[in-house]
Amino acid sequence: MSTYFITGISTDVGKTIASAIVTEALQADYWKPVQAGELDHCDTKKVKQLISNTKSTFYPNAYALKTPMSPHGAADIDGIKINIKAIKSPKTENHLVIEGAGGLYVPLNDKNTIFDLIKLDYKVIVVSRHYLGSINHTLLTINALKAKGFAVALIFSGNAHQSTEDIIIEMTQVPVIGRIDEEPYFDKNVIKEYAKLFKDKL
Repeated sequence: MSTYFITGISTDVGKTIASAIVTEALQADYWKPVQAGELDHCDTKKVKQLISNTKSTFYPNAYALKTPMSPHGAADIDGIKINIKAIKSPKTENHLVIEGAGGLYVPLNDKNTIFDLIKLDYKVIVVSRHYLGSINHTLLTINALKAKGFAVALIFSGNAHQSTEDIIIEMTQVPVIGRIDEEPYFDKNVIKEYAKLFKDKL
């Protein structure tokens, strides 16, 4: 069984939808270690609502913070300090999908970032979405992961932008799992169709 860590090149690039697709494709368990903001409609609840299989287990956040901002800042507002030693991956005999918060270098406290949650035996999936600056952000993210020896794959999200995607693929030489189009909506049926498309590449 494998653990997949899903990170993005920035915030709002499609990590949660990608996490739902991978979770459904593998009938994996799901865990979001740190949730900042939207506690009534958090990412764990969003993924759970998009999953059709009955095998997936959803684990509680290690930290559930009230303010939608960088975890270190949200924790400060809540009057706590995030202790990375308290963020322990759940024990499971199933595949596990872990969804990060923002990008790799989002700070958890004054010493640790999201990057510090990723273990070397994890398979890392980077979600990249086209915007001005996204090539730079994608290359920085992937090169940082590769420099530390991680196995990296890509999911593109949003409307296709061929020149952007071509140069990213050429310069990184990492496998592409697939693309999540700019759909009018995402529900269980849409997620299930993407899961079928992506499964063989995971």
